[in-house]
Order: sequence, then structure tokens, then C-alpha cells
Amino acid sequence: MSGTTTAGNRRTAGVPRQWRGTEASGGANRWVVLLVLCVSLLLVAVDATVLHVAVPAVTEDLRPGGIELLWIVDVYPLVCASLLILFGTLGDRVGRRRVLLLGYGLFGAASAIAAFAPNPQILIVARALLGVGGAMIMPATLSILRQVFPDRRERALAIGVWSAVAAVGAAVGPLLGGFLVENFWWGSVFLVNLPLMIVALPVGRWLLPESTGDKNGPWDVLGALMAACGLFCVVLGVKRAGSGVGLLDAETAAPVLVGVVLLVLFVRRQRRRTHPLVDLNLFARPAFSISVGCIVLALLALVGLELIAAQYLQLVLGLTPLETGLRLLPLTFAAMAAGLVGSRMLQWLGPRIMVAVGFALTALAVLSLTAMGQSDRPAVLVGGFIVLGFGLETTLFSAYESMLNEASSGSAGGAAAIGETSYQLGAGIGIALLGSVMNAAYKPGVSSVPGVPASASSDASQSLGAAYKVSDRLGGHAGEALRSASRAAFVHGLHVTLAVSAGLLTLGALAAMRLPKVMECAADDDEESTQGPADQQGLPEQQGPADQPGSVDQQGPTDQQGPDGANAPARLDRATVAAES
Repeated sequence: MSGTTTAGNRRTAGVPRQWRGTEASGGANRWVVLLVLCVSLLLVAVDATVLHVAVPAVTEDLRPGGIELLWIVDVYPLVCASLLILFGTLGDRVGRRRVLLLGYGLFGAASAIAAFAPNPQILIVARALLGVGGAMIMPATLSILRQVFPDRRERALAIGVWSAVAAVGAAVGPLLGGFLVENFWWGSVFLVNLPLMIVALPVGRWLLPESTGDKNGPWDVLGALMAACGLFCVVLGVKRAGSGVGLLDAETAAPVLVGVVLLVLFVRRQRRRTHPLVDLNLFARPAFSISVGCIVLALLALVGLELIAAQYLQLVLGLTPLETGLRLLPLTFAAMAAGLVGSRMLQWLGPRIMVAVGFALTALAVLSLTAMGQSDRPAVLVGGFIVLGFGLETTLFSAYESMLNEASSGSAGGAAAIGETSYQLGAGIGIALLGSVMNAAYKPGVSSVPGVPASASSDASQSLGAAYKVSDRLGGHAGEALRSASRAAFVHGLHVTLAVSAGLLTLGALAAMRLPKVMECAADDDEESTQGPADQQGLPEQQGPADQPGSVDQQGPTDQQGPDGANAPARLDRATVAAES
């Protein structure tokens, strides 16, 4: 609901008075709250990627089997993605700060268990608990942000900072993990969370405001479990597809089918309930549904590509993991810059142009990377990554801001959970889809190399890393020929994958043309200006005509007479009325 306001001295639903407005009494506190929320998000984002470089050390120490190693890596994002809607909506009912603080405690305890895990089974359980804690933290940060920044322009700036921190966390994870593993032991990648969580718990309890949404009706426990199980099955199937298992294989198709059935039943249940767990009517708003779709498309087009690019840098160009992380840093810095200037750009360009331009920039950057070959071209890579990072962050920031703005205060947790779930699903589907495209383009190039036996060619067609191992085993002219052919086939597959990714991004740019053309902020300004001495000094608020029982919900901005006879744009929503009745 663009430009949500209230008439007269009406307080935004669920927002304690001391966190509202731009007055000196509350303005500074909101930014301190944002700092605490960003630290929370940074921990979760870092933990999603910090283990990647520690896998060899974990394998050497704990000796996990192939399936156990897969679960050690995948169980965290799998559990986190599955429980986002459950804990996002639970926070709307029992309190977002309460859920966030419980997430802090669980995240810290699970980190300690993981750091000293004596066997793979304990480490898998600890990683699953980390996923539960992450699912409690992630939607709570966005929904609390939605509460403490009722003014849309300030909220846009806050979301820009929030998204920039997320980009930093994703990039810092591998670098931090590599440093810790080289200087300490693999458990230190988890132990680093403890001091931050020990500080975050009391600070969060002291500084963060408590807020809830609409508490009418019971919380739909069965619906929450259906959503969690359905998402778990879908994400599990997608991850199996991304790991190379065939799309029609029982291990992939069965969980996806079960998950889709559960999610369909969940949607039908929510539509029949008077007080649904998730307000599915949000998807009837074009700005909300298109924003969610843009998040999925952006991640679908780029996350799988990021993994392939990392393989290119290490296996084709021969860079070390640390050098690879440093080569990707320009992308992170550009994403940070886009997040920090995104608020001004959004006010100037509007959501439609902002998201479309972000997609277009990202598509152009992806196409420019097709200039990458078997030799290193640092200037092309750095330039492409800078445009890629700026364009991607511009898209995600604008989509998140538009999506969150369409949700009422009372449903902020559910809306944030939907956004985070779409992020996770887009990432998983992107790895599966672009990985399949890459494999289809790569395999023909190594299937019939002269002098290489058919069995060796079959092994080499699994991946470039496997091809290098086979070529080392063969040796001689045949091994060298296989190595050369596999490198050329990988670069060809990379170019095809880049082209497919650019096509998906172009679809995103076209979809963005249905977003609102302008960022409506005038109503938010009016809401802030209506806060009189009663609000600033903690005195009882006066009820105007709009506060009387029986006032009608307004579905769009209207001119309404204030006490001084001036026209004041107003837009009421059910959550606001319910919170003040």
C-alpha cells in the first residue's frame, strides 16, 4: 500500500511511540535499532557461506561419508528456508523482538555445539539448529525495520543499508572462513559467532522495540507446519537437482511432488480461514507479487552463475580460493554502494524504472563477461563485476522496498518471510537450472576426445575438476588433450550459461514494468507532520472523527479535512484500525 498514512494524531500500528517520527526524542534511536538489526543479519549471512572453505578440513578431521558431507553443507539453508514463514508469522503473533532474541540464543548455542562437534552426526544437528535460529532472525529483522521506520523515505534508506550488509556478509563469509581455517581449526568458523551473540542478546533486549501484528483468531499451527514441510520438500528436491541428480530421478521428483501438494493444500487452507496465517490477498497487489517475482528471477539468474564463475576463476585461471574471493570483492563493494545510494535513486526514478534499470544493467554486465576466455582478463572481470554488483543490488533493494511497503504493519513478519523464502527458492532453483544448462553445454566437448577411452571421457564429463583428475591419471598426450578440451568446453558452457542468465534478467526487466511508476511519499510526510505535542510529550492522544468506531477503511489516498480545515491525504488499513481500537 504505497504511501500509507493515518489521519490526525493516529499512531502507526504496532509501533511504540518512542520509536516513531523524526523528532529528536526518537530519531536517533531508530538508527541504533537499524545497527543492531544489521549486525544480526550479518551473522546469518556470513554463516551461510563461511563453511564452504572449511569443508576440506572438516572432511579430514571428522571423516564424513558422501551423504553426511552433503547434509553438513546443505542442512543449514534447507532448514532456514523451510521455517521462514513459520517464524515470520509467529513473530507477528507473539512479538517480533521475542522471536529475534530466541533466535539469538539458539544461534549462539548451536554455534558452540558445531564448533566442538566430535562426529558428523552432531555437526549436522548443530547446523540444522543454526538454520532454525537463522529462520527466527531473518524475517524478524525486516519486520522490525518496517515498524521503526514508518516514513517510506527513511525506510528506503534503512532497507538499502540492510541489503548492503547482506551483500557484505555473503562475500565476507568465504574470506573469514579461509583466514580462520588457515590460522586456527575448522571449528573456529562457528566459534566466532559466540562473542557477538553474547553481546547481541542484552543489547537487543534493551534497545529493540517489541511489536506484534493482528492477533485476531488463533495462530494456524497446522498451516505453519504444512508450509514448513512443503517448503522443506521443494527445497530438498531443488538442491538435489542442483547437485547433479536428474530432474526425473525419484530422489528429486518425489520430494518436489510432495512439497508442491502440501503447498497447494496450504494455500487452499489459508483462503478458507477467517484469520489466515499468511495474507494471500497481498499477491493480488501487482506491486507485491511482481516484487516477489523479481527477487526470484534475480537470484535464479545469478546465484548459479556465481558458483560457476568461482569454478572458472579457480580451475580455468588457476587462482587460489583467497585470490578468488579478492577478485569478487569489486562486486561486493558495488553492491554496497548501490544499497547506500538506492534510497535517493528510488525517490528520483521510482520503483518501475529502478528495478527495470537494475535488471538491464545486470544483463549487460552478464553479457560483457562472455569476453572471458581461457586467459585472464582482469580489467574485463573487474568492470563486469562492478556493473553486475551495482545492478543486482539495485534490483533487489527496490524489489524488497516495494514488497515491504505493500504489506501492512500487522503483516510485516509474514511479508518479510515471503520475501526471504522467495530469495532462498530463487537461489536454489538458479543453481539447479543454470547448473543443468552448464552441464548440457559442457559434456559434448569432452565426450569424444581423440585417444581418451570412453570410460575416462564419461568420468571427465561430470565436471571440470573431475576432468583434471582423469587427465592426471591418463598422463601423456591423451591426458593433455583431455585437459585442453575440458577447459575449452567449460568456457563454452560458461558463455552459454551467461546468455541464458541474461535472457532471464531481461524477462525480469519486462516484468518490472508493471511496478508503480512513482514512489509515493507525500502521504508519509503528512503522517509525520501530524504528530503534535501529545505524541511528543507522551500525553494522551485526541480522537478525531477518523478514530471513531465504524470508520470505513480507505483503499487509496483521499483528501480528508483535518482540525484546521486543511486537506490531509489519508489511507487507512485494517491493521492500523485494529491496533488502535
